[in-house]
Amino acid sequence: MSSTKIKLAIVDDHQIVIDGLRSLLKGHSRYEIVVECNHPENMIPHLRKHSVDILLTDVMMPVMTGVELARQVKKEFPSVKIIALSMNGEGSLVNQMIEESDISGYLLKNIGQTEFLKALDKIAAGGIYFSDEVLQEMLKASERKKENEESKLTARELEIVKLIEKEYSNKQIAEELFLSERTVETHRKNIFRKTKTNSVIGLIKYAYEHKLI
Repeated sequence: MSSTKIKLAIVDDHQIVIDGLRSLLKGHSRYEIVVECNHPENMIPHLRKHSVDILLTDVMMPVMTGVELARQVKKEFPSVKIIALSMNGEGSLVNQMIEESDISGYLLKNIGQTEFLKALDKIAAGGIYFSDEVLQEMLKASERKKENEESKLTARELEIVKLIEKEYSNKQIAEELFLSERTVETHRKNIFRKTKTNSVIGLIKYAYEHKLI
């Protein structure tokens, strides 16, 4: 990657975000935006025409998500560094992008100029950069994954958790899943034991926190 002029491509379905990033780069001639677009499905054709060092992509976009775009870009343009931009640092999503697209960074859209330039400088030099909030969310996601693996809820138990969240009674769950009420009660006891919860509210809170529903 050039040590003088770093060429950037930006894709976000909200033009105001692109305008904001451009304003953060004012006065910093090392970086040049050579491609910007609001439609992620158009980015690949642009990259075929323009040499780009770093791609900044929104994560949640219509037609094609940032995850899908990053995956395609990494496959066709492996030398391009990818930075994901998002309103939140959803840990499981960050981990997915790291595993599938080998992204170099993940930034929240509320960052200021200092952090933005710090991230660009580090990534341009071959490093990686993740906002502190994102790193915390990644850690939480890893902990949730570990707890989910330890709880080892079966497919049937997950079905029952989803019905409990819908406020189904044991009788209704039994009818829905063609089970006896005694079997449902046994499953409920096992679910509470595995999730280390002792109330429906506690179970539902656990289910949301661990992305079970």
